[in-house]
Amino acid sequence: MGAFKLTLPWRETTVIETVVGTLERAALAEIVVVTGHRAAEVQERLAGSAARCALNPRYEDGGMLSSIQTGLSDIATRRIPIQAPGVDAAPQIAAALMCLGDQPQMELATVEAVLAEGERTGWQRVIIPSYRMRAGHPILIPSSLWPQIMNTSETLRATLRAREDLIIYLEFDTDSVLADLDTPEDYARATNAQEGQ
Repeated sequence: MGAFKLTLPWRETTVIETVVGTLERAALAEIVVVTGHRAAEVQERLAGSAARCALNPRYEDGGMLSSIQTGLSDIATRRIPIQAPGVDAAPQIAAALMCLGDQPQMELATVEAVLAEGERTGWQRVIIPSYRMRAGHPILIPSSLWPQIMNTSETLRATLRAREDLIIYLEFDTDSVLADLDTPEDYARATNAQEGQ
């Protein structure tokens, strides 16, 4: 990108604040933002939001998989039932919605539709939004698959492909499920498009 894309301007705020804002409007139980490079800047931007940050210690060499593992581990660790008299156990989380930090184009309607499909299937299926037969984000991952993902050295795609029987591809009529910001050209196109709305 040539710039730190998570804090690039997006409408009245930044890329990462826009992503978190969409998730806040979806009323998720909790929002975990996995950080790495320039973590302090991201944390500062998200101060006052509903999100908490979890640092991926392997962000330089672990790729996206290590960030997914960090996020799932953070949630799982906080959701272990407490076995103590008079102490309420933390509620269990049935699934995690994996979103991209550089996808401010993500629409609330998409998030809500993916969550609704997850609930309809009893939180037992992987829900992947797609556009014209191309898989996108955000992806709903049932907690039954978390141990396998947290202990694999393969990519998430390879891990999910091995459980193709659990996947539901939810078709959308918007390419926003595919859009993210990888290059300056992506960012320029996306910001020009939003100015035209």
